[in-house]
Amino acid sequence: MRSTRDAVIIGAGPAGSAAAIILARAGWSVALVEKEPFPRRKVCGECVAASNLRLLDTLGIGGAFEAAAGPALRRVALMSGERTIETDLPPTAGTHPWGHALGRETLDVLLLEQARAMGVEVLQPWSVQAIVGVPGDWHCRISATNADQSSVLRARVAIDAHGSWQPLPSARHSDRRAPRGSDLLAFKANFRNADLADGLLPILALDGGYGGMVVAEGGVTTVACCIRRDRLDACRLAAPGVRAGEAVEAFLRAQCRGVCEALQPATRVGPWLAAGPLNPGIRVDAHDGPFRIGNAAGEAHPIIGEGMSMALQSAWLLSQHLLARGKPNGATMAQQRDVASRYRAHWRRQFEPRLLFAAGFAHLAMRPRTTARLVGLAQAWPGMLTLGARIKVPLTHARGT
Repeated sequence: MRSTRDAVIIGAGPAGSAAAIILARAGWSVALVEKEPFPRRKVCGECVAASNLRLLDTLGIGGAFEAAAGPALRRVALMSGERTIETDLPPTAGTHPWGHALGRETLDVLLLEQARAMGVEVLQPWSVQAIVGVPGDWHCRISATNADQSSVLRARVAIDAHGSWQPLPSARHSDRRAPRGSDLLAFKANFRNADLADGLLPILALDGGYGGMVVAEGGVTTVACCIRRDRLDACRLAAPGVRAGEAVEAFLRAQCRGVCEALQPATRVGPWLAAGPLNPGIRVDAHDGPFRIGNAAGEAHPIIGEGMSMALQSAWLLSQHLLARGKPNGATMAQQRDVASRYRAHWRRQFEPRLLFAAGFAHLAMRPRTTARLVGLAQAWPGMLTLGARIKVPLTHARGT
């Protein structure tokens, strides 16, 4: 192992691997630490918006992504109770007008293998035990998860790209709190032979939650949702002895005719996955700690599929700000703080409107009274369903901002 690297990145999901690829391609020495073996299934809606496909080309996996991914997503629907309202999604200008869905067990491997090909030092499965130091001189203590082995990585730049439910050691105690009925818990399952039209992206409005469905690679349909803890508890009380995921599936079928019809001929592939509670909000403003990207920087309600976009685009955004300073060899603490300040401001301009829109839409969708109004508005103005897609503004170049 090198004695000092230019950057250490914690987490090899889409954000971490994308940042590793970009920095390594620019000549940086990069270590990428990931505690889980790949491939892995994750609770994720799996949609990659069209605005990200040019970036996947830049990362070197665009062709492989499109070859593996599901059909082009051309229509969006709102499903609530007995009703379904559909409309066309607006195409994105350029060579990639439509988004696609691809399972994380495939996408994560594509990105990680590209990072390896760029010369990134991949430490997997290793977990971070502690990270201490200051910008310009970070010390990351890691240990192998399947062996009695540990090491300390020293790096000039540290990037936190951990997922929603995998905080760094320094945050694990502060994040603990008593469960609340309002907590949103996330669930996901895959189904074969579902009766869901290719290219349709339904949004599910539920009493106490929200969700979505999409046809991904190999014709497999992904069903993902978030449900309030108190609603889940009520579902499980109504069906004693049933696993949480199966209670959620029964709830979805009962709540939404569109889900019931889509899953009627389907067979579930593997168990339901669960994670949570969801923790939407902005966390990019932490001072003097590692740079933050992906969900470590900020998490949106996943009702409009912003998670993957924010992961990939925040990685690109931070990398451009770092590269604008050149190699980090002589970067002072003051210079890294200046990069952090510029990045945080740019991140907020780029992503804060999306978080606010997603939060508003999510809270409307999971309340019966407001859902009725939402459905009525969608019937009168179907274009409302495409607002989330329309605010996905292409990233501007970060150099010199």
